Amino acid sequence: MLKIGLRNSSFYTQKVIMIPYSRQSINADDIAAVVAALNSDFITQGALVPAFERAIADYCKVADAVAVANGTAALHLACLALKITTGDIVWTSPISFVASANCARYCGAAVDFVDIDEETQNMSLLELQKKLNSAKKQNTLPVAIIPVHFAGRSCAMQEIKNLIQPYGIKLIEDAAHALGGQYQGLPIGCCQHSDCCIFSLHPLKSITTGEGGLILTNDLELSKTLRLLRNHGITRNNSEFEYDSAGGWYYEQQQLGFNYRITEIQAALGLSQLTRLNEFIAKRRNLAMRYDALLAHLPIKKPLPSENSAWHLYIIELKNAAKRQQVYSALRQAKIGVNVHYIPVHLQPDYQRLGFKLGDFPQAESYYGNALSLPLFPDLTESEQFYVVSELQRAAVL
Repeated sequence: MLKIGLRNSSFYTQKVIMIPYSRQSINADDIAAVVAALNSDFITQGALVPAFERAIADYCKVADAVAVANGTAALHLACLALKITTGDIVWTSPISFVASANCARYCGAAVDFVDIDEETQNMSLLELQKKLNSAKKQNTLPVAIIPVHFAGRSCAMQEIKNLIQPYGIKLIEDAAHALGGQYQGLPIGCCQHSDCCIFSLHPLKSITTGEGGLILTNDLELSKTLRLLRNHGITRNNSEFEYDSAGGWYYEQQQLGFNYRITEIQAALGLSQLTRLNEFIAKRRNLAMRYDALLAHLPIKKPLPSENSAWHLYIIELKNAAKRQQVYSALRQAKIGVNVHYIPVHLQPDYQRLGFKLGDFPQAESYYGNALSLPLFPDLTESEQFYVVSELQRAAVL
């Protein structure tokens, strides 16, 4: 057991600047790749976007990848392409960013939630089974379920698929936290058990394109629809025209789509970042293991160890929820950018107006009351990590 003395870190002798809970890692190669894209003939739509999509698809061992403007756009288009619409119901996790639920509402569908597992914070298989049984009796089964790979750890996708398969329910993996992780020996994103999988390329995720998102699928007809929808619903492909072409300038809007495209500049950064993805994930895992050792003596609940998680977040749960504000404030005062992930979606005012209320998903609410995210990102130094734990110990010696 490794115990940190309250003032034994040399970090205390240095000028402490704010340690964020996460941040991007940009190197000279990334900058050079972006500069090269800026100096090319095309900076919006050229060869780099499809090259980035192909590289991601190859990395994840999936048939196709479609790059879009951000993770929320990825979720929205996944719902649209799967024909989720008014009158439908979609289930997701209450512990996620609001986009995991909002995406279905953008399509006119209603949203409900499945409570989380106490240990993994992912969708509970027991609660999912109970909810399916109840919904079948009430004729309120969802058309799609969006499990969230929370903090980078995959949900039990095979078990979820087995539970929903008799009902023909679609499955969208929200893997915004999980690029670089694995499940059953395969990359998260291979869509072995799902219709599609989305990633976020926000600066705080596994790799970044500044802003960006990805939709992965083994269904090539689905990916064709996704590409149409991300580009205003417009095609310039002669073989897809519904009417005769009027000339070389001709194009057709065949569906109501969106401008959800990604640029060559972003794709250049993504391609460069992808070369370091395995390195980033290895660093995150090593940092998580060091936290496990450094925190062993403190009265907190640590995340389950995992060699397969992408370790987007390292979240502890305090034993005494009443003291979380005190600990949070003390760490912020010490210039440590701790955070809380997430406020349960059903407790947001907009969702309360839909009829959700406190007590609906007790495990999610219990987790939220105790949770605190510690800094975790590839460039977090050993000295910074020691400082975080030392200050956490000072705040938690209660």
